[in-house]
Amino acid sequence: MDVAEAIKARRSVRSYETNKKIEPEKLRLVLEAARLAPSAYNKQDCRYIVIDNKETLRELARACEDQNFIADAGAAICCCATNPQHWLSSGERTYPLDMAVAASFMMLQATELGLASCWIGAYSVSRVRRLLRIPEEVRVACIIVIGHPHYVPAPTTRKPMEEIFAAEHYDQPYAAD
Repeated sequence: MDVAEAIKARRSVRSYETNKKIEPEKLRLVLEAARLAPSAYNKQDCRYIVIDNKETLRELARACEDQNFIADAGAAICCCATNPQHWLSSGERTYPLDMAVAASFMMLQATELGLASCWIGAYSVSRVRRLLRIPEEVRVACIIVIGHPHYVPAPTTRKPMEEIFAAEHYDQPYAAD
């Protein structure tokens, strides 16, 4: 599978094969994708917490607004920003961008390996902090759930290119040739 195929195949999966562990070599490749992801100024101001203990996954599911499918996954990866006060010259914080890129790389790598994933943004920060012993100065950016899919949903609809791309200027329509 090439990158374009992985992008087309990736889905937010919320149904996993219960008690099916992720092969260590596959999990390592998923984590390596995050390590190799670009970050602002190449600072890698991040820490990824890998959770594969079933009891911890159950607690994490509760902390993530009772999204119980998390407990069935093979693993979850909590993406944390170790320097959440770092800013770009454009006025944007770096961590949401860095974490989004790393999470995307992990999800695409998982797809290429025949695994499924889901990006989690709904959670109680205080409960996740307590469960995973994350220091106050570290920001929880997102959680990625990975596992062997039990069910893969159909593709979701996407807007046509003309609605989301512009040519040269914001108000100029883009026409793909």
